[in-house]
Amino acid sequence: MSPQKKILLVGIGVAALAGTATVRAAAQSDTYKQLDALMDVFEQVRVTYVDKVDDKTLIDGAINGMLASLDPHSNYLDQRDFASMRQTTDGEYGGLGLSVSIEDGAVKVIAPMDDTPGARAGIKPGDYITHIEGELIYGQPLNEAVDRMRGLAGSKIAITIARQGEAKPLQFSLTREVIQIRPVKWEVKNNVGIVRISTFNKQTGPATRDAVAAIDKKLGAALSGYVIDLRSNPGGLLDQAIEVSDVFLDKGEIVSQRGRAKGDIIRYHAKAGDLTHGKPIVILVDEGSASAAELVAGALQDHRRAIVIGERSFGKGSVQTLIPLVENTGLRITTARYFTPSGRSVQEAGIEPDVSVPQLSDALRGERPRRREADLTRHLINEVKDGTEKLVETDEKPDPRFTQTADELKKAGVLDFQLDYAVKMLGRLAPAATVQMAEAAGLSPAAAQR
Repeated sequence: MSPQKKILLVGIGVAALAGTATVRAAAQSDTYKQLDALMDVFEQVRVTYVDKVDDKTLIDGAINGMLASLDPHSNYLDQRDFASMRQTTDGEYGGLGLSVSIEDGAVKVIAPMDDTPGARAGIKPGDYITHIEGELIYGQPLNEAVDRMRGLAGSKIAITIARQGEAKPLQFSLTREVIQIRPVKWEVKNNVGIVRISTFNKQTGPATRDAVAAIDKKLGAALSGYVIDLRSNPGGLLDQAIEVSDVFLDKGEIVSQRGRAKGDIIRYHAKAGDLTHGKPIVILVDEGSASAAELVAGALQDHRRAIVIGERSFGKGSVQTLIPLVENTGLRITTARYFTPSGRSVQEAGIEPDVSVPQLSDALRGERPRRREADLTRHLINEVKDGTEKLVETDEKPDPRFTQTADELKKAGVLDFQLDYAVKMLGRLAPAATVQMAEAAGLSPAAAQR
């Protein structure tokens, strides 16, 4: 290459670098102008607003306004919120055991936690809390309502509920308890182990392993399989969802976490050893199953390790990172999307069950409002939709399996139709599974049954 050409190429490179530097400088200049505007507004409010406002209130408002422009799961946690979140993830606080959100200024119950005052009183997902101690709470910040519901164990509280289908508000007098969030409960029914996972806190993984071991010890060779109940599970810690999935998998990817940059991908894999020894699994989900619960359902569904039944899940496929800040405050911000082993994103779409089973034992299920991730303002868009969902025709004819009414089921002793359906499904699957395991071991089915 001639010296002239080398000089020309170097000149082009220097010009390109200079152009890039100019663009960056211009972008920084625009950013500084916007920050100057923010400080101008801050000073004007301090000086001219009709009422005196302290600086902390204004700064907190600016921070919250910034995060409100992002997705609905990114927010600033002041000292009170930060402490509350730690209590929830650690698994103990004083209150009623209600998971709530704010919807158009109203406090809405996402789900009552099992074995808590709220659950025992009969408060249901979708209920709206309108009054606390007779005082209207509509329009108040969510953290204020939560603070008022929490308190010393043994103290009483009166709340008013508005429920779809009820002509009059419902009045509840409750006694606060120390809410020890037991994330996992188990029971045995018809030789089926039922594992109910209500949330994903620091105790969920170990508690799931303990539940599986206890069921195996109790039933032994008579064990037909497991029902994993994830209904109304709002999610929680990502590492616990991975740990729970690993209980039921022997190998393979559980989930991948993908950040902003193209190469920012973290993959999590199962360790060798399926603690259930290949027993059949049925997973129950509904519109209240979100985030970590969807991760578990999606992983086992993709690996053909479980049959997912129930109703389409919530559709939250994003990962939030908690970043501690000064003075015991924190920032909860969406840092990644997660994908199931087959590359599916549940964002917006949720987990579609293999067998759609309505909750027939809920007499008001048709009237109860259903709200999912896709209904939330500023939710993240699912970027991997392939359009095939538009090609699937919906059969509008009534399914002959699901014609019973709630009253008919109650008379027959069925109070939870979806769970009853799952248990019976495992009863039908168990003989076939026994034959397959026997053949793999070189035994006759009769020998395997002994």
